Parts: sequence; C-alpha cells; structure tokens
Amino acid sequence: MSTSETVPGTPVGVDSPSDASENAAAPLREASLTVAQLEEEGDIAADFLEGLLDIADLDGDLALDVRGGRAYVSVEAEDEDAVASLADADTVQALQELTRLAVQTKTGRFSRLILDVGGSRDARQRELERLVDRAIARLDEGASQASLPPMSSYERKLVHDIVAERGLVSESYGAAGDRHTVIRRA
Repeated sequence: MSTSETVPGTPVGVDSPSDASENAAAPLREASLTVAQLEEEGDIAADFLEGLLDIADLDGDLALDVRGGRAYVSVEAEDEDAVASLADADTVQALQELTRLAVQTKTGRFSRLILDVGGSRDARQRELERLVDRAIARLDEGASQASLPPMSSYERKLVHDIVAERGLVSESYGAAGDRHTVIRRA
C-alpha cells in the first residue's frame, strides 16, 4: 500500500500499522530495494558509525544484516559497558536518524535502516510487550480502549505487531511527536 492511500474504515488522521516516518521522505523512497542495495546501506552505515565510535573513543564491533526489507546494523561489544552510554533508547533513536541521513545522502534514496546498540532493540521489544500487556489488562478490567504513550513510528509498528499477535486491534492517532497507539478488542 502506498503511504498516500487511505485504509478503508480508518478515521481521518489515523494511519494503518505502517512506518509513518516514510511519509515525510516518500519522494526519496523507491518501491523496493534489492538485497545488494540494502547491503550497500549497511556498509555505508557501518562506515559512518565506525567514524562516530572512533571520535567518541568507544570500542564496538559492527554486525550487518538484511531482514524484512531493511538493513540492520548492530553495534556490539564484549564489554557491555563500552557501548552502554549509547544504548539508551533516545540515544539509539538519534543515532539511527543520523545514520539514516548519512545513508540517504550517499545513496539519494530513503533509508529504513534499523540500528541496534548493545541489544537495546531486544530490550525495548520486551518493554513494549510489557506495556501492551498492561494495556490489555486495562481492557480486561472493562476499559473500551487503552492508549499508549507517544513513540516512534518503528516502535508503533512493533506495538501493532504485538497487539495483532495477541488477537486485538490497534491504530495510531495524533501527529508528529504526539503520535500514539490505541488498542481495542477486535
């Protein structure tokens, strides 16, 4: 589905469970990228991140992967303290955006690259699962819907997936930094 299409039955101002950050960069985006193009994104991102790690005098190993039509770059270290200062969710999000911009500048196309630092994505996934479970508990107690706090488009996508796995429905509401997910029974 293109980002300009409206999902039937979706209220105005509500998107389907998709990566809303793509909307702003739609002119740069290509329909689908080949594995070679995604690997190129990963290589460009790795070069950029290596430079940042050198500037910050931090030791870290980079692992590259392609999953689900996205380049994944992980910064890992044997000594977890070596990258702990970068593993904060807000810091990872900022580094991811900077890395995406570096990739976009070099390739001329929108990047959906995902950055993980020291396992921060897995940790955040577990936090989101607990957040969804607490929201479901509110529904079990009689609430007609449960709203989650604002989060990034990537995190909202993860929430939509978690909610669907649990047999419920979710939609995103709001704009920009106030965009959040609302969960309901199917």
